[in-house]
Amino acid sequence: YVDRLMEEKEEVEEVKSSLLERVDRMELLLKQVAKVLASNTNYATMVTAPHYNKTVKVIQLSQVDIGSLLAVIVVDGNIIKNQMIAVDIGLDNEDILKFNILLNSFLQGASLEDINLEMIQEMKKQAGDYGIILDQIFQGIVEAIHEANELEIYTSGATNILKYPELGDISRTSELLEKFEDKSELSHMLEETANQEESGIQVYIGEETPVQNMQDCSLVTATYKMPEGAKGTIGIIGPKRMDYKKVVSTLKNLTVELDEIFKKGKGVNNHDQ
Repeated sequence: YVDRLMEEKEEVEEVKSSLLERVDRMELLLKQVAKVLASNTNYATMVTAPHYNKTVKVIQLSQVDIGSLLAVIVVDGNIIKNQMIAVDIGLDNEDILKFNILLNSFLQGASLEDINLEMIQEMKKQAGDYGIILDQIFQGIVEAIHEANELEIYTSGATNILKYPELGDISRTSELLEKFEDKSELSHMLEETANQEESGIQVYIGEETPVQNMQDCSLVTATYKMPEGAKGTIGIIGPKRMDYKKVVSTLKNLTVELDEIFKKGKGVNNHDQ
């Protein structure tokens, strides 16, 4: 039945305007997607932020007080990371300007994979007597870029699982909810399913579900894509008797709507304070 359902070339209806309000932050949009899906399907839902190895667009240092700097790092997708950095000595405005020029000249357009020992040594050489301070600043910036590259995942509707008697055993439900709250395992699972997906939507029933303790459930996933090639995954978890037709149709509608939002560039930015 599910295989036949996946082959159907039904016309995808436009998602109602009330389903997804236009927002100007990626984080808010994806949280809204998870919430709307959980409400519309009565299942548990999860959505990953678009993932790719991000490169630095701009770095801006400013002094908070003596011994403390604030680094604002903007990476691809307009993700903004703020990082407080402790330094051993106070810097004046001219020193900070020089660091901003130095950091941007080396790191603009660079990803974590591009940062190597040779680059660091050349930067320290140009920093001269401030090489030790550069180490402290550089470490904070690398941590911020690494955080920006981590897969963000948003969930909603975990308590919907309690609505289904076959999942209502206390110990089984407890394990299931624990897995659902384990963002690292969910992220790994969704990354794996995204890498396997060719048709855009995949259905995993029972033992096919790629997470232990979720094998009494079904998982339906869909991939959405950003214009620059990054992609994210939407997942819906429910009982094996879930309404597959409704779930697949909802995911088709939603991915079309997301594609339209991203193609039109309707102000979806990523801000991470």
